[in-house]
Amino acid sequence: MNMIVAYDIANPRRLLKVAKIMKDYGLRVQKSIFEVEVTEVRFREMKMRAEAIIHPLVDGVKYFPLCDRCADTVECIGIFSVEPENAKVLVI
Repeated sequence: MNMIVAYDIANPRRLLKVAKIMKDYGLRVQKSIFEVEVTEVRFREMKMRAEAIIHPLVDGVKYFPLCDRCADTVECIGIFSVEPENAKVLVI
């Protein structure tokens, strides 16, 4: 499933940990926004890992599923970059 993941984490250490988790599943498109394509099993794993790090009273993670039709209509205007060119990305 295609998905947008956005998060707002209050603590810098937890923020870094959540960002590292999200990098395991997708590509960063903005500072706290990732595009991911995962199976149901991988989604549950990603969600469980993030929930183990965050403090729900001050942090938040939102998962926005995109149907295939919607994912094909995404438009980008202005400055847009994914990961830096030298980033290592593992697609499973």
